[in-house]
Amino acid sequence: MKIKEEFANRIIEAAIEYGAEKAEVYIIRARSLSVESKNQEIDSLDTSSDFGYSLRIVREGRPGFSYSTSESDWRSVVEDALDTARFTERDLSIDIAEPLEDEDIEIYDPDVASADESRVFECARIVEDAAFRTDPRVKRIRKSEVSFSETEVLISNSRGLLKSYRSTAVTAQLMLAAENNGEAQMGWGYESGRFLRGVDFKRVGQEAALRAVRLLGAKRAETTKGFVLFESSVASELLSILSSSFSSENVQKGKSMLINKKNEKVFSELICIIDNPLLNEYTGSRPFDAEGIPSRKNIVVDRGVLKGYLYNLYTANREKVKSTGNAIRAGIQSPPSVGISNFYIESSSADHVKPYQELVESIDTGLIVTEAMGMHTANPITGEFSVGVTGLWVKNGKIEHPVKEAAISGNIMELFNRVVGFSDRVRFYGRVGSPDILIEGVDISG
Repeated sequence: MKIKEEFANRIIEAAIEYGAEKAEVYIIRARSLSVESKNQEIDSLDTSSDFGYSLRIVREGRPGFSYSTSESDWRSVVEDALDTARFTERDLSIDIAEPLEDEDIEIYDPDVASADESRVFECARIVEDAAFRTDPRVKRIRKSEVSFSETEVLISNSRGLLKSYRSTAVTAQLMLAAENNGEAQMGWGYESGRFLRGVDFKRVGQEAALRAVRLLGAKRAETTKGFVLFESSVASELLSILSSSFSSENVQKGKSMLINKKNEKVFSELICIIDNPLLNEYTGSRPFDAEGIPSRKNIVVDRGVLKGYLYNLYTANREKVKSTGNAIRAGIQSPPSVGISNFYIESSSADHVKPYQELVESIDTGLIVTEAMGMHTANPITGEFSVGVTGLWVKNGKIEHPVKEAAISGNIMELFNRVVGFSDRVRFYGRVGSPDILIEGVDISG
């Protein structure tokens, strides 16, 4: 799998020859192999191979854009991009990247790239087997899926930039049901990484089983205001909602909780929030962004203070600042927007980082939230939310019983101002990561 540099250069040269002042081509080639299994047998097998490219140009200060999935259409792509520029407004903030050096990072695993169907199925079988071996109350597998993928990205532009990278990814996920005395509870497990060695397939099965089993015998929660320990998966959901507010694109459109708050204290002084695309083997890592800007670590919140937003070239030019290297592409069909890479929260104070069990023991009355339903309904602009949750009720530092049909409500900004502790492990769910987070004064409804 190799993108030809000559193909990219041909498109750039033609665009400039026919009147573009600036031109950039973005090319992506990807292939994936996914297996779903049930009862140790392959339930479905999906293979895909995709190729596409898009061209952005500027002509007389007006942007033009076109794309295709066929190499032979490249002349039409150039013509269409130049033609669309006739109908757009002049915009001097649109620009293309200068050729700058990138850092080397480890995001490509030959073992993933060369894996065949039998290897992927074996990994899915390990996930299932581990779940059943963990507890006899695990009765049904709803979905066990393992996916291997390989991607190549190339960017070339009329400023002389020409760069590319290859990456791989592995994802394993499991949904199952545990049953006891006529009651059933669901559990799930998930892991992802760039390298095969970074994904523990056995742990995915074990985690799904334990999540389901620990909820058997669930009772209603008390209605109170108390401590809530958000397990890392739920804390990551909260952070994912918050992440859109760090986008300069959303700030400029008035769709952020953090407008006009730069250099102000917005969260607890215990909180640091980081976007770092340079972490080896993480799924959000890449040497440069979707415009070719070199990747860099961005600390957006330090000790509770908002230090800045995330930018691509366009939004940076609008504010006369530098891009933070956060251009992303949803695909070839649209120009770059602003997005995260590896976005995570960590404690600014080692004194407030403790093992998970110690956090539980510090709770006099409260709830460990293991799952939140409807988190997507939270308002990304105001931060208001009200969601149904399941979890574990804690009294005097001990887990008393699992909880069902509970609800918590509040404001994400306020929650992150009431943080009192973190666990000692940050877990990533896709591109968003968090430790378990202990928060005081949360409204819990039974």
